Amino acid sequence: MASHPKKTHWIEFIGDRSLMIEEGQTILSASLAAGIPHYHACGGKAKCSTCRVLIEKGGENLTPYNRKESALRSHIPMPSNIRLACQTYVTGPVHLHRIIRDEDDIKMYVDDGIGSADEEQLGMEKELALFFLDIREFTPFMEANLPFDVIHIMRRLFTLFRKTISENGGRIIDTAGDGLYAVFGLDAEWVPEGVEGAVNAGTCILNRLDEFNRRYLERYFNHCFEVGIGIHAGRVIVGNIGIGVNNNQTVMGLPVVIASRLQAATRKLNNSLIVSDEAYQMLSNPPVNGTAEIQLKGVRRDFSVHLMGKPFGGKK
Repeated sequence: MASHPKKTHWIEFIGDRSLMIEEGQTILSASLAAGIPHYHACGGKAKCSTCRVLIEKGGENLTPYNRKESALRSHIPMPSNIRLACQTYVTGPVHLHRIIRDEDDIKMYVDDGIGSADEEQLGMEKELALFFLDIREFTPFMEANLPFDVIHIMRRLFTLFRKTISENGGRIIDTAGDGLYAVFGLDAEWVPEGVEGAVNAGTCILNRLDEFNRRYLERYFNHCFEVGIGIHAGRVIVGNIGIGVNNNQTVMGLPVVIASRLQAATRKLNNSLIVSDEAYQMLSNPPVNGTAEIQLKGVRRDFSVHLMGKPFGGKK
């Protein structure tokens, strides 16, 4: 009596190749049979996690965790879209990445523990509000004051910025000299919530800085600081690059570049808080304010922005 042929399904190993896998064949055995150099330090016995794969599409076509995978996951917490290739079978098409491709990957994802972190650390796409801030005319202040005073004032300013950003649901990603870059909405379910937080933070920073100038800087240093803030929103790449800087977090993409250039444009437009039209339209109760059309490097069309701050050296 003739046996029925086994069902087969396509697996797309992103960055490697596509292959056919039979039902009853693990992802690891199929990739090895196809000549893909798939790491499996323990020999495919679920005693390590070097064969782990990141599922991009088709997670519903994977078998549930078996006893061995469940036992290993109890010791090495992993997000649900990370699976052990040696213990996982497929029932339909799947798109996935091999996470560990060489010895250096093993050091990053096993020795340093990054692979046991959440999806945000491994890399994902997410819509966020992007926030860039730069302190205006800091160099003259630095040149006119003692090093201790310069560092002291920087600490006071960045404490103010950090507290305000945190209160409004933001996270500082990077600082450089007299500026910073933050994102809003990492923990939010939809991007308008992040935009609201970013705009609120920007407005609050301007108000708190005015108070700091009036009560402290003018009195003790005969100086006033102003800042330029640019806010935009869009889909970006979020991940953990694992080099020990600022909690390893990085956020990349064209929307980040646009937000940075909006901050730079605050000087040209003579306004301390510039919000892109894309972000402005997400506000639940947007204020009436001035608008402008500007040219941004790398953006072919004219870019519409809203002037939500005040002129430099003047009042709103």
